[in-house]
Amino acid sequence: MQGNEGGEGPSGGGGGAGRAKGKAAAEEFGGSKKKTGIFLRELRLMMYGFGDDPEPLPESVELVEEIAIEYITDMVHRAQEVAARRGRLTTEDVLFLIRKDPRKFARAKELLAMNVELKEARKAFQEEQ
Repeated sequence: MQGNEGGEGPSGGGGGAGRAKGKAAAEEFGGSKKKTGIFLRELRLMMYGFGDDPEPLPESVELVEEIAIEYITDMVHRAQEVAARRGRLTTEDVLFLIRKDPRKFARAKELLAMNVELKEARKAFQEEQ
């Protein structure tokens, strides 16, 4: 398999500079870059929902998971850089980073509003009991 720089696993994939940066950041914080297997079930279902086979190849699901984890890690690191001035990370820091992507921004706002509604519903349910 080509493009398997630095033994990055079976999926290979280029992106050497971004991966090196992410790996260095993970080592800096004492964590391991490889947190695999956490999203496999959900990603398999999402891939099927977007037209893939009901049972996609494990390698494909692992590759999508690797890309998703890399994206999430990068976004959190960038949000931490934005938040460093204030000293704490908030959802507004992530919203600031995605503000120029209307689809992501709208979806994030929708999910945050849904989260508030769920909290209020749980609180009302707890008060009834």
